[in-house]
Amino acid sequence: MARVRLSVAERREELLRAAVEQIEARGVAAVRIADVASSLGVSNALVLYHFQTKEKLVAAAFTYAAEGDLAHLRKLLGRRTSALRRLRAAVRWYAPTGQAKGWRLWIEGWAVALREPGLQEVTRDLDRQWKAAIAEVIAEGVAAGEFHCPDPTGSALRLTALLDGLAVQLTSYAGAVARSRAQEWMDEALARELGLDRDGLTEG
Repeated sequence: MARVRLSVAERREELLRAAVEQIEARGVAAVRIADVASSLGVSNALVLYHFQTKEKLVAAAFTYAAEGDLAHLRKLLGRRTSALRRLRAAVRWYAPTGQAKGWRLWIEGWAVALREPGLQEVTRDLDRQWKAAIAEVIAEGVAAGEFHCPDPTGSALRLTALLDGLAVQLTSYAGAVARSRAQEWMDEALARELGLDRDGLTEG
């Protein structure tokens, strides 16, 4: 069957989706240009035409995944409801017990970013935007009198650090932490940062 002719933008997005899938399946170190090309039935030359090198393809793939996650985060935080409901929804989606991105992908990204400046900038920018978005909705809740938090930026950092750390435990070490226990810790941390008791998380 003949392949449908795609625009440059459509082809690039197709390649990026395939690259994300291959990275999740094989890991950054093992994935090859040939793996991405083969998964789509295209030539290595086509992949290289769009991205020049494996390093550029990997960085672009992580950027693509990050942009998708950030778009979903903004959708959750942009809902017309209380700051508490928006924050709770965002934290539970992002949490390793929720429905967020494949954590294997991001753990791979963090590891490779230690040696790849281009990827380090991608992961750093994602981290910065996540924290800023969470801090902003915390500040909105404080201004609306929904909860008390003297340092929204610090709270956002502590919350995301806990979620990232639990993600490593749950993803890399099966059975190290029960998912139900991890959820309890996340709820406890969120309540503590907002000056609420656990029951207060279900209100508002």
